[in-house]
Amino acid sequence: MKRWVAYAGLAITVGFWGASFIATKVVLPELSPAAIVFVRFAMGFAVLAIAVRWRREFQPIARRDVPPLMLLGFMGVTFHVWLQATGMQTAAATTTAWIVATTPIFVALISRLFLKEALGVVRIGGITLATIGALVVVSRGDILALRMGKIGSVGDGLIVGSALNWALFTVLSKRVIGDKGGHPLGLLLYVVGFGWIFSFPWAALGGDLGAIGAISGRGWLALIFLGVFCSGLGFIFWYQGLAEVEATQVGVFLYFEPLVTTMLAGPILGEPLHVAIFIGGAAILLGVGLVNQR
Repeated sequence: MKRWVAYAGLAITVGFWGASFIATKVVLPELSPAAIVFVRFAMGFAVLAIAVRWRREFQPIARRDVPPLMLLGFMGVTFHVWLQATGMQTAAATTTAWIVATTPIFVALISRLFLKEALGVVRIGGITLATIGALVVVSRGDILALRMGKIGSVGDGLIVGSALNWALFTVLSKRVIGDKGGHPLGLLLYVVGFGWIFSFPWAALGGDLGAIGAISGRGWLALIFLGVFCSGLGFIFWYQGLAEVEATQVGVFLYFEPLVTTMLAGPILGEPLHVAIFIGGAAILLGVGLVNQR
């Protein structure tokens, strides 16, 4: 039962994160990426603190535990968002497909190397099928068009780096949870807290924090969604999933992101839907199901 609750939480989380691209696009004209990250994770940290206190899962840590938790905070919060925000300034739009499609592959391979998690023929087939589905969704059914993007720019490299970075963060988080024991949320509070602290210099140097007071109502709704749901509740569900499910299986849930993003882009941003979305979505669901076979 706990495993199915974890699956549901992971699906909800990826739904939040898929919608985060839309929310970011809404607020970005009003606020710089540095300021968005600073405010977003301030809200996320507050949500986590409330959840930890309510569930009485706060746990003190030893001095030797600080470095790995600081590393996770830097990788999963500050560095990851910096890579994506900076990379998207010069990367072609089609490279979004590579971000979503390659992250679970990195998770599976890194998990095999460091956590000794078995892949097997069925899981490899599921990863392959979900990868194809994700590419079909993002490319609107024209996978060959991906080759027409500006592959090779600095931004492209940073985006690929963000995929590898998130995979490493997921696998290392799984290992830290296993090594430290205790409550995942208690550890997550430190991770997000350290990540938020690391965002201070970026926000101070490159963030227009003074513009926060002039954000529109629509912008605030988007910013609150990013902070409360994506950085707060989303990280809670993600870490709880890591505590119950193998890292490889958790990573494959990221294949839902392009489906969610594309589905929401139509009604919110006016982007049209295509048959390829539903075909690719079916492949994604089947692939996730195969990877989660025990």
